[in-house]
Amino acid sequence: KQWYQRRVAITAGNLNLRKMCKPSNVGRKPENFGSAGTSIGLNEHNNESYRYLRSVGNKWQYGGHESLEPDMLARIYKRFDTLDLDTDGKMEMEEILFWPERMRELVNPSEEQVEEMRKACRIFFFNKGVGPDGLLRENWVESNQAFAEAERERGRQGDGSLILLLSNSYYDVLDVNNDGVISPQELKTMMKAFDVPQEAAYTFFETADTNHSGDLDRVQLGTVFKKFWLSDD
Repeated sequence: KQWYQRRVAITAGNLNLRKMCKPSNVGRKPENFGSAGTSIGLNEHNNESYRYLRSVGNKWQYGGHESLEPDMLARIYKRFDTLDLDTDGKMEMEEILFWPERMRELVNPSEEQVEEMRKACRIFFFNKGVGPDGLLRENWVESNQAFAEAERERGRQGDGSLILLLSNSYYDVLDVNNDGVISPQELKTMMKAFDVPQEAAYTFFETADTNHSGDLDRVQLGTVFKKFWLSDD
């Protein structure tokens, strides 16, 4: 399949890019930080989550990889490697927009629904750190942690959750029979689109199905998304 061929395609050029030493923002003035897609190191000048935090007076700062357990770091990097389709060590918006197309293949949604997914993915991953120049793998962990803090701050400020924005766009596509709920099979389709092991779909489902109805409503699917995207924070 085309999506699979694209996922496993590794060229010599990509491998060489991965081995290149990226410029670092260490020692630079904050306002002179390079792009998160070209230089290592984040702040409010090159990362949207940091910008949001500073705009509401939150001075949170990432404490470094030593604050995270090794297995947690491995999970976070594995997620990057899943999304980095051309394996060049940089996540770009073009790669992110592959995933709505994957849902198109699996569910056959309307063009309007696909466009809503694309829009939500752009907003979500821009706040995850994927800017015009992309996001280096070296910046991915910090960007994840900054996003998680920004989501918590949005809750305190009464601002809308970007995770729920993404969740709602997928909910509208997954509910193929328009019965207002998501079945285990429909959730399994979403997990397949994200290259998540199928057994994980049932784990997420059982966690979110708090009323044991056998289906998930919109709020419960939002819980699945929060667990999926914030479980490593």
